[in-house]
Amino acid sequence: MQITFHGAAKTVTGSQHLIDVNGHRIMLDCGLFQGKRKEAFELNRRGTCDGTTVDILVLSHAHIDHSGNIPCLVKNGFKGDIYSTSATRDLCSIMLLDSAHIQEQDVKYVNKKRIKQGKNPFEPLYMKEDVVNAMQNFIGISYNRKHDIAPGVNLTLVDAGHMLGSSHVILDIKEKKNGREYRLVFSGDIGREGIPIIRNPTHIVAGADILIMESTYGNRLHPPYPESEKELERIINETNNRGGVLLIPAFAVGRTQQIVYALHKLYDQRLIPRLPIYVDSPLATNTTDIFRMHPECYDAEMRSFLLNDHHSDPFGFETLNYTENVEESKKLNFLKKPAIIISASGMMEGGRILHHLRNRISDSRNTILITGWQAPNTLGRRILNKEPSAKIFGDEFPVKAHVEVITGFSGHADRDELLAWAGAMQKKPAHTFVVHGEIESAQALSESLDTGLGFRNIAIPEMGQTFEV
Repeated sequence: MQITFHGAAKTVTGSQHLIDVNGHRIMLDCGLFQGKRKEAFELNRRGTCDGTTVDILVLSHAHIDHSGNIPCLVKNGFKGDIYSTSATRDLCSIMLLDSAHIQEQDVKYVNKKRIKQGKNPFEPLYMKEDVVNAMQNFIGISYNRKHDIAPGVNLTLVDAGHMLGSSHVILDIKEKKNGREYRLVFSGDIGREGIPIIRNPTHIVAGADILIMESTYGNRLHPPYPESEKELERIINETNNRGGVLLIPAFAVGRTQQIVYALHKLYDQRLIPRLPIYVDSPLATNTTDIFRMHPECYDAEMRSFLLNDHHSDPFGFETLNYTENVEESKKLNFLKKPAIIISASGMMEGGRILHHLRNRISDSRNTILITGWQAPNTLGRRILNKEPSAKIFGDEFPVKAHVEVITGFSGHADRDELLAWAGAMQKKPAHTFVVHGEIESAQALSESLDTGLGFRNIAIPEMGQTFEV
């Protein structure tokens, strides 16, 4: 068997791993590269977009850095099945359409300059009709149920606790040429213990022979989740006392729903003032509807909340508003009183959050709250690094708003949680590949797996590197 790493190798984006076994090629995830626009643009076109070379796709979850290249794969000849949970399939139906829209708009903007320069225009990586075609390939399956997906290859998805519908991928393989049997586990993105809404990540106690493991926070620790809710309470009250607006750039899928749920609890407990709260993201609004459709993914805390909360909706209460259209979004620019605005994108690279930042980043009464990982070369990373100014829509704005960071809302396990997940394996892998992390995080996790857990044959793959196992 061969494994080739086409993405998320010494970086956090573009998850794409190819398994060659028994004459079939199985792709684990098919994500978009994100970050600096020109580099990401070129990487996505150089990536594994030739669908004729892939037979089967298994998708761990719906985040765009794991799913965003699927329409390109189908556009370029992929005719096989795409296996995921039903919740992941439903999320992809809206997230990939949103991705196509962003690409169409980005290419339109770039082409204006290229035409003026006498250069040939670019084509979008894919368009909305390609997404519609790709959705026909999806097969939604339940957790913990085995499926034969190729000769000698059996698939099981178990709950990864990272976001709605997220999975660890288990492939039980029997090689035809030598009769060898082994288990390959792909962690996908590993969630955190005790995070509300969804269940804790599943520990694969039986272990694995081959492990492909993420390392996003392999060298960092998160504060306990309850501390993050207390921090959110503090930040809201301090911003309100200054007469400012709290801007929360948040990923539309997962993070927005977590924050809304936390605000709901703080509101019910009267720990924050009665402020107007706006979710200003069409994708987040549509995603929240899908969250409501999949209570089978909820944890015990969420089920208890639903039984006891008088609103009967974890994502809705009196002061919470979901903007319906562009006009309602524009009206938020004229708010004169304290408020909370949650808007995408989470890395501040596009979307409506840029309009809110442009209007409020230079006012010291306001707060920008960062709640998720910020890729290198993004506006979010520059603001996180406390750079004195920010370029938004081509103009420089001084950063005078308060900048706060809460990492406890992260859907990614931290160093200790990653090690606890790996350490629960009774059978230690004979081969471990550390992916989906910047090099410092990947190296730190590799050392901890070696010295702390006694794992052997640990590799941090290069982009495009192939291993025979």
